[in-house]
Amino acid sequence: MSNWPILSLLIWVPSLGAIPVLLAGNARPRLARWLSLAVSVITFAISLLMLAAYHPADGTMQLQELHRWIPGIHSTYHLGVDGISAALIVLTTFTTVLVIGGAWEVIQDKVHQYMAAMLVLEGLMIGVFCALDALLFYLFFEAMLIPMFIIIGIWGGPRRVYATFKFFIYTFLGSIFFLVGLIYLYHRAGTFDLPTLWSLPLTMEEQVWLFFAFLIAFAVKTPMVPVHTWLPDAHVEAPTGGSVILAAIMLKVGTYGFVRFSLPVLPDASHALGWLIIVLSLVAIIYIGYVALVQEDMKKLVAYSSIAHMGFVTLGLFIVFMLLREHADPQAARLGVQGAMVQMVSHGFVSGAMFTCIGVMYDRLHSRLIRDYGGLAQAMPWFAAFMVLFAMANCGLPGTSGFVGEFMVILSSFAANPWITLFAAFTLIIGAGYTLWLVKRVVFGRVESEHVRTMGDINLREACVLGAFAAAVLAVGIWPWPLTHLMDASVAHLISQLTATKV
Repeated sequence: MSNWPILSLLIWVPSLGAIPVLLAGNARPRLARWLSLAVSVITFAISLLMLAAYHPADGTMQLQELHRWIPGIHSTYHLGVDGISAALIVLTTFTTVLVIGGAWEVIQDKVHQYMAAMLVLEGLMIGVFCALDALLFYLFFEAMLIPMFIIIGIWGGPRRVYATFKFFIYTFLGSIFFLVGLIYLYHRAGTFDLPTLWSLPLTMEEQVWLFFAFLIAFAVKTPMVPVHTWLPDAHVEAPTGGSVILAAIMLKVGTYGFVRFSLPVLPDASHALGWLIIVLSLVAIIYIGYVALVQEDMKKLVAYSSIAHMGFVTLGLFIVFMLLREHADPQAARLGVQGAMVQMVSHGFVSGAMFTCIGVMYDRLHSRLIRDYGGLAQAMPWFAAFMVLFAMANCGLPGTSGFVGEFMVILSSFAANPWITLFAAFTLIIGAGYTLWLVKRVVFGRVESEHVRTMGDINLREACVLGAFAAAVLAVGIWPWPLTHLMDASVAHLISQLTATKV
């Protein structure tokens, strides 16, 4: 099995599978739906084969594929995965199946184009998590903007044109700095091979300039304060499937960029400037939480919540330098990075589920405003049970996936500085505030609207999608060992890269 081109199959099965979906045409939407579902399920099955072929005890890159691509500039088609990228790939394939199932009856216009765009987007996102050539990484990193641009621009809300252009301009301008940094690294190393760049000696001045170039690109994608303002607009205007993919997968590309480039390529600059990322992370955790409290649009509230939760990821990634070089505590550093990785996966499940719940309500009432709802526990008891579960996970309730990653990062930050822990843990209060306030107004209370009273409960398709999200949230929350074991050796390998100075 290890000799199969599993990673290429993961990238190209959905990308090329979009072609027959497109050929189904607008006149045969049922065929387009079934074809896209089949392709996404096959891709998910291939990702499980990848897990079976992967050896968690070895933290280095496995299942590698290396082919000539652009020999004139020493750029190759080089793929490989470690435990971190393997977990994100399975998250991607799992979520895509649910997104296509969730859009089954919701998307009625140009079904074949919508489904094809989703499949192409899936292949490109998997390519980001597999690429071991910096130019190939950049190609996937940028190309995935195109299908998301199309998804929001065609199937989005009334202000979709504004949202798509803001989304595209922010992310594309940030990526220009990333490209400049890659070109400089190429002139220093003579290759785009990522493992070679990890061992490339760089002066402190070079690392600092490259650090800021990469920071701009990855901060926009994550997104971090203050370059986060495109995300709420994109979420509000995107169709439900677009919001789920954007929150569950695309936001992880930014933090994954930190893991693959900023941390191992620029360890000294990351150590010297890690305080900046920690401050920005704490600002995101606290300030954005207060912003979420005043939102009247459910999608905006969950979008701001995503920014706050991703702050935990960046905090866990950069607190590591305080623990390694100031406190000499490699175990706490390892816990912080692993907590950040678990939080990335958990946030994918929880945010995807929350946006799916909002989509279920919107399909019935065509409103995202909190004031238009109330008493859904009476009108839609099964739906209310799912929404309360996901809201509790969003709060970080023990027993759900939302608790595990945040708790690991909080424990790690306490070993570095208790004051950082105090500010970081404050999000548990703010997060509970805006999430429970949302649930109270939407799910509980009296039914004030006749429209709400007549809303039907979830059907079998919606129950399957929400049930799959619920199973993932509870599985990681109750038994996180399989996920942490998958990434443990890879996190240890990353920590070993950070301890070596290049100056």
